[in-house]
Amino acid sequence: MRHQLRFPGAIAALLLFAGLAAMPRSASAQDAASFIQNLGTQGIQALGPSVPAAQRTARFRQLFDADFDAAGISRFVMGPAGRNMTPEQQQEFAHLFRDYVAQTYSEKLATYGGSPFRVTGTRQNGDETIVTSQVMRQGSPAELQWHVANRGGRFVVTDVQVNGSSMKVSERDQLASILQRNGGRPDQLLSVMRQQVAHGGAVQRREGMPPGGAVGSSMPPRQ
Repeated sequence: MRHQLRFPGAIAALLLFAGLAAMPRSASAQDAASFIQNLGTQGIQALGPSVPAAQRTARFRQLFDADFDAAGISRFVMGPAGRNMTPEQQQEFAHLFRDYVAQTYSEKLATYGGSPFRVTGTRQNGDETIVTSQVMRQGSPAELQWHVANRGGRFVVTDVQVNGSSMKVSERDQLASILQRNGGRPDQLLSVMRQQVAHGGAVQRREGMPPGGAVGSSMPPRQ
């Protein structure tokens, strides 16, 4: 039986689109808000349906590597399973994770091309700034909360909540489930991920973000 690897939608929102210790909090929050507004605008322009699929995937990967804490997200999603992986397996996991995200969500984000995106507020959460925003699609708004951190003088996204669902937690739970079904073997997890990356979006038609949940939660299982 083949297992479907599904990364929830908070990743789709990711591609659509903490506080600076040396600066006043209000200035830091404003900078974080501008960062997210620019990221959302770039995503809508670069990932719209008029852009060829290969170009969308390449651009999505660039945005993910440049503007998200890709290494930190990958480690969190890997979770305790990382302790049972060799350094080579950990490296392959991080690479496959990026490729899967780029392939899957560049396709999904095409449905948001031209959709209005706006930042609605900010608040501090420890060393991070949470930037709230909204994106409209077919008249139905999705509420997004972006967790933004300052890493070495630049802003990065560390997590996104879509309609209350955390990207990182949902993804880690998905992978833990796959591991459990395969005897906790990291090599089997990597095998499933390789299959998904190899087949990309050709195997199935993926739907956009449902109003009350994450992108990918309604994907049909692979037959």
